[in-house]
Amino acid sequence: MTKKITITIDGQKIETEEGRNLVTVAQEKGIFIPSLCYYEHIDPPLGTCRVCTCNINGRPGPACMAKTAEGMEVEVYKPELENTRKAIVEMMFSEGNHFCPACEKSGNCDLQHMGYEMGVAHSRFPHLFKDRLIDFNPKRMVIEHNRCVKCRRCVEEVLTDDKKQVFSFQNRGNETVVGIDYVQEAKLSEAQALAAMNICPTGAILVRGKSMAKPFGDRRFDMTSVRKEEPKIFAQMTKGNDSFEKKTIATISLAGCFGCHMSMLDIDLGLLDLIELVDFDKSPLNDIKEFSKNCDIGLIEGGCCNSENIEVLREFRKKCDLLVTVGECAIWGGLPAMRNTIPLGECLEEAYLNCLTCETGEYIIPHGEELPKILDKVYACNEIVEIDYHIPGCPPTANHIWKAVKNLLWGEQFSILYSEFKYD
Repeated sequence: MTKKITITIDGQKIETEEGRNLVTVAQEKGIFIPSLCYYEHIDPPLGTCRVCTCNINGRPGPACMAKTAEGMEVEVYKPELENTRKAIVEMMFSEGNHFCPACEKSGNCDLQHMGYEMGVAHSRFPHLFKDRLIDFNPKRMVIEHNRCVKCRRCVEEVLTDDKKQVFSFQNRGNETVVGIDYVQEAKLSEAQALAAMNICPTGAILVRGKSMAKPFGDRRFDMTSVRKEEPKIFAQMTKGNDSFEKKTIATISLAGCFGCHMSMLDIDLGLLDLIELVDFDKSPLNDIKEFSKNCDIGLIEGGCCNSENIEVLREFRKKCDLLVTVGECAIWGGLPAMRNTIPLGECLEEAYLNCLTCETGEYIIPHGEELPKILDKVYACNEIVEIDYHIPGCPPTANHIWKAVKNLLWGEQFSILYSEFKYD
C-alpha cells in the first residue's frame, strides 16, 4: 500500500504518495514547474535541461529527478530561482538558431512556450548563429540540428519494433549532437516517425510532407497559460513620467519588413484617441524625415544590417529619452539574421552572381559611395546602443505595443495577456 506523506511547496502543505515525481505532483496541484526534458513515460527522468531547477530541502536541484518524501520542502516561485530558469531558457534561444516566425513548430514548441510562461522578451546573452548542418539523409525525416536542445527524449523513446534505438548522442561536450541511424530510421512506420516529431520539444525532428503549421488560435500554446493565473508582464519603469501630459513619439524601420509599423496602425479607431495624447516627430507614419526636437520615446523596428542603420539608430538614441525595440528583428535580428550563419561573401554571390533572376551579363555586386555598406551580419539593436525596453513579436499586437508605450510614458499599469505575448 502506498504511504501517504505531506510535503511543502512554497509554503503550501500538499498531501501525496511517497516516491512520486515532484514535477507531476506540483502539476496536479496547479503549481507550474517548467521543464523541457521531462517526459512522464521516461523513468528514471533524464534531468538534462535543468529548466525545472528548484530549491529542494534548501539545495538547488532539478525537480524532475526528485521523488516525494515525508517533510520535503520545495521552493519554486523565488526571484533568484525564476531568474536562473529564465537564464537557462535564454541561453537555449541564444545557442540555437530558433527563428520562430519561420519554424514549422511555432505555436507547438515547448521551448517557445517556456519563454512565454517566463516572460522572456529578449535574451541577455548574444546569439551565436552557429552554422550547423541540416541532415536530409533520413528516409522520411529531416534533422534540424540548429533547433536541438539535447533533451535526450528522442534517444530514449524512439525505438524500432525490435527495440533498437534510432537516435544517439555523438561527440562530447560542446560538440555533442544527436545523430540518427539511417538504417533503423528506415524501419519506422509513419506513425512512429510522427511520434518522434511530436516528442521533440522543439522543431529539431521533422517528417517530410507532414507540416505542423496551423492558424493562430489552433496551436497548443497560443491562447491559454498553464499557470492558474495568466502571467502578468509589467513594463519596467526606467524613466517614465507620472503626469498625463502630451508626449512626442518617433519611429523608424531599419532591417525589417515594416510589419511592426502596420501593427501599430492596427489600433484602428484608437488612433483618434492616440492623437490627443501624442505627437509623432520623425516617423514614416507622417513622413517626417528629420528630428525637429527631442522625443519622449523612440520605437525601433528592425535590426542593423548596414552602416546607415547604425547611424540612424545612434541618432535615435541621442534624440529619444526612452528607446524601445519593437519586434523580433529589432530585439535579436529576426528573419533577416538568417544570413548570419553564412559568410557575407557567399550571401552576396548568391544574391547577385548566382541568382536565377539575374539578367544575362549583369552579374555584378552593386557598390558605390552612395550605397550603405553591408555589415558582416545583422546586429540586434542592443548590440549597438542601450535599449530601455523590448516588445517581442513578429509583429507584436497593437494592444501589446500601446499598452507598453502608455506604461513607459505615463506609468499606467498594465498586464499583457498570454495570447498577446508571442514571438511569431
